[in-house]
Amino acid sequence: MGELESLYEEIRNCTKCRLHQSRTNAVPGEGPENARIMFIGEAPGFHEDRQGRPFVGAAGHFLDELLASIGLKREEVYICNVIKCRPPGNRDPLKDEIEACIPYLDRQLEIIKPRLVVTLGRYSLARFLPSASITKVRGQPVKVGNFVCYPVLHPAAALHQPKWREILEEDFKRIPKILEDLDKLELRDESKARQLSLF
Repeated sequence: MGELESLYEEIRNCTKCRLHQSRTNAVPGEGPENARIMFIGEAPGFHEDRQGRPFVGAAGHFLDELLASIGLKREEVYICNVIKCRPPGNRDPLKDEIEACIPYLDRQLEIIKPRLVVTLGRYSLARFLPSASITKVRGQPVKVGNFVCYPVLHPAAALHQPKWREILEEDFKRIPKILEDLDKLELRDESKARQLSLF
């Protein structure tokens, strides 16, 4: 069993917080272990809880559309949530529930080593930029440790508020350019490393 599968097994059997009592299925996440982009949402909803997969409801269909608009397929990216079990009635996750789940997200980041982490909404943004407001920092990439964090609105927000839809679509259109710039930066860093090794 690979490292990621082993982590999934641990998440499915987790009893660290009250959410395990009401879940149908835990929702660890899905995508390739070598994904360059990781999308992190808030928490599973009704459909995710039933299927054990992230973003399979209305917000998930919109996410698929957004990915297709920039030439990406769901299978090429990694998708997960801060919270791995559905809060009852889709309420906001509580502080202690987030704290119980964060080590799982941290391990996913360690295993996958994404170049770009796209935070969907305020809860995943808070994991990396705790004092930032999503409406103020959305669409602005920022370096966090070994990756670039790119905050955008949650697809569900755009479904409830049509004015956010266009903003989210525009922010998604910037993703290919951010990746391109990251590639250039990496080539430059490798080239510097090669030059240094000559001496």
